[in-house]
Amino acid sequence: MSGEAVCASRALVDGGPGVRFQVPYEGVELPAFLVRFEGRVYGYLNRCMHVLFELDSGSSVFFDDDGRSLLCSAHGALYDPRDGLCTLGPCKGMQLTPLKVEERDGKVYCLGAA
Repeated sequence: MSGEAVCASRALVDGGPGVRFQVPYEGVELPAFLVRFEGRVYGYLNRCMHVLFELDSGSSVFFDDDGRSLLCSAHGALYDPRDGLCTLGPCKGMQLTPLKVEERDGKVYCLGAA
């Protein structure tokens, strides 16, 4: 077990705001985010697969209004929070870049790219 603590577990509520952070990926620091869905924490690089915009445009709001899908605020694309697969929009069938995350001792850790 290694990785860097990103936030306290209590900072992530099912279908609620996410936590933004930077993660090393292929030699550069990129924006990333964590969200909680159905009790589990998921992490992805914060970039839409259609055009490389940040999904939340800096707001930390990643879910759509019903809290069931991740939403690209620029294009309206919807992603399944469990696997990052685009289910609606110009990137349908593409997938967000997942991160390995672990929750332990009341904290959430990012272990890098999956």
